[in-house]
Amino acid sequence: MHILILGAAGMVGRKLLERLARDGKLGRKPITKATLTDIVKPAAPKNCPFPCTARAVDFSKPGAAAKLLADRPDVIFHLAAIVSGEAEADFDKGYRINLDGTYRLFEAIRAVGEDYHPRVIFTSSIAVFGAPFPDAIPDDFHETPLTSYGAQKAIGELLLADYSRKGIFDGVGIRLPTICVRPGAPNKAASGFFSNIIREPLAGHEAVLPVSEDVMHWHASPRSAVGFLVHAATIDTKKIGPRRNLTMPGLAVTVGEQIEALRKVAGDKVVARIKRRPDKTIQKIVGGWARRFDEHRATALGFKAEKSFEEIIRVHIDDELGGKIA
Repeated sequence: MHILILGAAGMVGRKLLERLARDGKLGRKPITKATLTDIVKPAAPKNCPFPCTARAVDFSKPGAAAKLLADRPDVIFHLAAIVSGEAEADFDKGYRINLDGTYRLFEAIRAVGEDYHPRVIFTSSIAVFGAPFPDAIPDDFHETPLTSYGAQKAIGELLLADYSRKGIFDGVGIRLPTICVRPGAPNKAASGFFSNIIREPLAGHEAVLPVSEDVMHWHASPRSAVGFLVHAATIDTKKIGPRRNLTMPGLAVTVGEQIEALRKVAGDKVVARIKRRPDKTIQKIVGGWARRFDEHRATALGFKAEKSFEEIIRVHIDDELGGKIA
C-alpha cells in the first residue's frame, strides 16, 4: 500500500507518520511506500520499515498535484492547510492553499482516469459552523462559518462529498476539534493559546492567556487526532453513507477547567506561570466558535477521544515530556 501525506511536516503529519512507521501497516495492509510532502521538505522517521520519499511541494501550484499522483497512492491524507489566524489575516494565501490547493488535488485525481479511486482523508474543522449555536451542535448542523478559514474548509467538505458521490475517489472528511496540547513552538492559529497555557507552564515557561476563563471549547489530543486519521483511512465507507464529513469526538471544557486540570496534574507553581493579557482580536475570533458538539455519529462509527482534560494533559506529558514536569 502506497501512502501520500500532504502537510507531512506539520505536527499532526509527523505524528501520523510515526504511528504508521511503528505499525508498519494501515489496517490489515502492509505499507510498502510513503510519499511525504509539505511546503518545506518533511523528515522521515528513523528506522522506518518502508521507504519514504520526501519532497518540498506547494500543492496549490498548477500541475503540482498531478506529479504527486504519478505513482497512484492508495491512500491520500490531505492535512495541508493555512491555519485559522493566518487565513484570516492573509485572505489571498488562505484561499490559495485551503481552497485552490484542495480543488487542484481533487481534479488531479479525476484526471488520472476512471480506474483510479484512492481513499482520501480530508482534515476539516469545527470552524465550518458559525454562531448562533444550540448547546450541543449536531453533526448535520448547517454550515455558516464566521471566518475565512471556516469558509474554505466548508467548501472543501462540499467538494469532497460531491467527488465521492461521483465515484472519483472514496473520501472521508474529519472535522477536527482544536488539538490540545500541541507540542513545539506556537503557531499562527487563533486557537493556539489553548495549548500554550498548558504546554509552556509544564516546560517551565510563562504563557499568555488572551481570553476570559469562561471561554469553552472542543478539544482532543494529538494522539486522538492520529487515531481519527487512521480509522478514517480503514473504515468501511458504506457505513458512513453519502454524508462524508464527520465531527470528531472531543471534550468540551472552559479555559478555567483547563487551568484547574493543570493544577491537579502539576500543582499551583506551574499554574502561576499563566499570565492574563486580554487580546481583542483573539477574543473576537474565538467568540464566534462552537463550544460543544453532539458527536454520536462519529462515536457510533468507532472514532474515539479522551474523556477528561486531565487525560489530555497526561498524554502530552507522556508523549512529549518523557513523563517529567519542569
